[in-house]
Amino acid sequence: MTLQEVAAMVESFGLPFAYYSFPEKEAPDLPYVVYYYPNSDDMIADNKNYQPINAVDIEVYTRNKDFALESRVENILKAHDIPYEKNSTYSNSEHMWGILYAAEVIIKEN
Repeated sequence: MTLQEVAAMVESFGLPFAYYSFPEKEAPDLPYVVYYYPNSDDMIADNKNYQPINAVDIEVYTRNKDFALESRVENILKAHDIPYEKNSTYSNSEHMWGILYAAEVIIKEN
């Protein structure tokens, strides 16, 4: 996938989204999505970074637990052949759920 294809996939969730974070005091009403690339684990061969492999974290934030939305996101990830690990937490201070989908994507240069 290209970086643009990852962004298009996140957009296909049908929610407001931003890379890493929304500007301060400009976050939309819940639900929304934030995604970012926290690190990489490139395939290395012959002393070169042969194939870029980026970790991608996709965070879905909701006011209430929304199993239908989670299923929609998971079906989109599966349709793009992206295996993921899922972690769900509730923030008492923010009064919202955060669902983290942690995955890796092979990034192609356009």
